[in-house]
Amino acid sequence: MDANSAGKNFIEALIDEDLAEGGRFHGMTVHTRFPPEPNGYLHIGHAKALIIDFGTAKKYGGLCNLRMDDTNPVREDAEYVDAIKEDIRWLGFDWGDRFHYGSDYFEETYNYAVKLIKKGLAYVCQLSPEELKERRGDLTTPATSPYRDRPIEESLELFERMKNGEFPEGSMTLRAKIDLASGNFNLRDPALYRIRYVDHHRTGKKWCIFPMYDFAHPIQDAIEGITHSLCSLEYEDHRPLYDWVIENIDPPSRPRQIEFSRLNITYTVMSKRKLRQLVEEGYVSGWDDPRMPTLCGLRRRGYTPASILSFNERNGVSKVNSIVDYAFLEHCLREDLNLNANRAMAVLRPIRLTVTNYPEGKTEFFKVENNPENEGAGFREVSFSRRLWIEAEDFEEVPPKKYNRLFPGNEVRLKSAYIVKCTGCVKDGEGRVTEVLCEYDPLSYGGNAADGRKVRGTIHWVDAQTAVDAEVRLYDNLFSDPNPDGAEGGFLSVLNPNSLTVLKGCKLEAGLKDAKAPASFQFLRLGYFCVDSVDSAPGSLVFNRSVALKDSYNK
Repeated sequence: MDANSAGKNFIEALIDEDLAEGGRFHGMTVHTRFPPEPNGYLHIGHAKALIIDFGTAKKYGGLCNLRMDDTNPVREDAEYVDAIKEDIRWLGFDWGDRFHYGSDYFEETYNYAVKLIKKGLAYVCQLSPEELKERRGDLTTPATSPYRDRPIEESLELFERMKNGEFPEGSMTLRAKIDLASGNFNLRDPALYRIRYVDHHRTGKKWCIFPMYDFAHPIQDAIEGITHSLCSLEYEDHRPLYDWVIENIDPPSRPRQIEFSRLNITYTVMSKRKLRQLVEEGYVSGWDDPRMPTLCGLRRRGYTPASILSFNERNGVSKVNSIVDYAFLEHCLREDLNLNANRAMAVLRPIRLTVTNYPEGKTEFFKVENNPENEGAGFREVSFSRRLWIEAEDFEEVPPKKYNRLFPGNEVRLKSAYIVKCTGCVKDGEGRVTEVLCEYDPLSYGGNAADGRKVRGTIHWVDAQTAVDAEVRLYDNLFSDPNPDGAEGGFLSVLNPNSLTVLKGCKLEAGLKDAKAPASFQFLRLGYFCVDSVDSAPGSLVFNRSVALKDSYNK
């Protein structure tokens, strides 16, 4: 089938073939699984995988299991399990009652290993890691092992003793007997089990031998009745081993592995090891730092499920590795927030503006549209009085060319209010401007001059009488190099020293006083901002900039 002509990606085209009459899964329910390792938080790359796994099952009216790949006991933690569940549900997917751990199948996996030994298809090897490396061979030289022809009964006895904890860690492995001369090194008698004296987060000290992922993965899929095991592209060379295991263990079902390309994005690292290093060495505040590509970090920054789903859908599914511009992820967020985020006025670097001819003590309220892009967003009231806050950069005593904001003698519109004319400024003893002075045109209510004169500049403002104080955090890329993994000095050498700017004493319009996470707003002229889910509290508001207004993505 031509996947493109049918409007389907290549995975769906293959599934269609499998479901068709005569196909290997004809008449069966499509069943996928998402198998994250609970040793860290999910990142945007995992989002692609889980969207493919859960989304494909949903398209076919099928099922998707959530399975924690906890066959490696190092660094696994219940904290990560809970976070993974939260992230998946946040994106809009659910696994029903089909939640499993790889460790649920330790007993069955061990028994399958014993069956392979009895069939003469696995043996206990006593080569050290160094010796294994020396005997690995190359494309023209087969690998070797002096233990390959070990008697079946001897391997069975040694494997049992491995399980009983009688040998030092690293002294023995169980290896599959496949093909020491194979051009695919994954088939050169790969390890199936290794000895590890580490407490497992679920089984404790019950097991001291643990299956390798390439052995456990197909067994777990088969036990759960998975039809399509969807993996990232690095497992393509492992598929012959996946199929070999399925072929030789007499499993309850025979799943099919299909690989797709991973998601790579500029200005980020996707290695969980590197992300953990950033956290543990204090380069970021935690896994949920808004500069991190983790889903909890993106959520805290203000990314929405819709924006991430759109980003993944528009990137498509292929077998060709590529790098996506981070600006495209921002573009998808900006599109969503433009339609769904209410507008508000905020002044991040405030300076006082006094309307000298506006009556002292008077306050009026303007009815302002919450979101011009969304008819159902309604209106809000914004107060206006004699003393306002404006951005410091919106006043220049000696303006540069083409400067259309406030300077002595110039007129601007105050957004949704009046036209004002700058009459001067007040300075402190060191010559710094502390207050800008202006006069308003009472006949310009709504920002239009009664006599039709044209005013070029429009600036935003906040009523000083009702303004709410807040801290605002401006985020930029965590790395200054678009390819931090390829940086000559390592990824830490290209950390962006300006990735976070904290502004205190910002002034927000009164309607944001009770804003709570995950509420997002477009601060007029400034960008999209969300309430910080960790540090913000009533009376102590903290906002994070999610994305700037300017779209740098080249459509």
